[in-house]
Amino acid sequence: MTKVDSRAPSETPISGPRLFARYAYPPNELGYCGPSDSDALIESATQAGGASVLCHLAAQFEGAWPYLELIAGCNGIDDPLDRRVVEAYWVGNDLTRRVPAISLAASLDDRFARRTARNFEPLMSAAFTGGVVQHSFHVFAVYPWLGMLRAGKDGAPLEILDRCRIRWGIVVELHEDFVTVSSRPLRFEGSRLCLGDEELEVVRRARNGVGFVDDLSPGDAVSLHWDWVCDRLSDVSLRWLQACTRANLDAVNLLAQPGPAVVCGV
Repeated sequence: MTKVDSRAPSETPISGPRLFARYAYPPNELGYCGPSDSDALIESATQAGGASVLCHLAAQFEGAWPYLELIAGCNGIDDPLDRRVVEAYWVGNDLTRRVPAISLAASLDDRFARRTARNFEPLMSAAFTGGVVQHSFHVFAVYPWLGMLRAGKDGAPLEILDRCRIRWGIVVELHEDFVTVSSRPLRFEGSRLCLGDEELEVVRRARNGVGFVDDLSPGDAVSLHWDWVCDRLSDVSLRWLQACTRANLDAVNLLAQPGPAVVCGV
């Protein structure tokens, strides 16, 4: 595999398809979502001329793709893999604000309620309590893990919620393919999800030298998905990611019972 080109803050941003691949690869590598060939995803993301392959692969991410279409449609953008759309979904930006709650609810209804005979109305509730169309909405409001936590199933559900969301960290030390960062893990207190105090964690920035962000330095802010560093965050992007995460935490914490818990019977 070819090594990914690094991007300093002053350099031209990478394309939308490559940005999508940076965030989609970590769960895809683990077999959680998307097509079965994770090597094709990272190889196309790291080689010139891989955009057409990436577009084909991105459409196979059934969780993320409808959100990209929704964000693009509400903002009058033709391409769901436009860089602005991709950034809005994974991190957050001005496009996120322009997706009305009713449009988010309608999208959820179309994706879930009409495909089954069960009542998915509770699933849409978080759209009307301040939820925003950023990846953490799907993690907190659509996946069943919060409902499982409230049903007393500790351990794995909280870890999955924390790893699956896009989180942020500050680089502390570099160790070849790994980075020590300071980050705030999720905590479950009473019936609420919240951010805990800062802790140190070791994450991967490359595998055998192949990764997404080179030339990191202590003090850099980075985005994290599962155990991978996905991108270096500007001050603006960091604030957006923090704001969207808190908005979606507040949205699900306002619900007496999360929608997925109703649907799954937990």
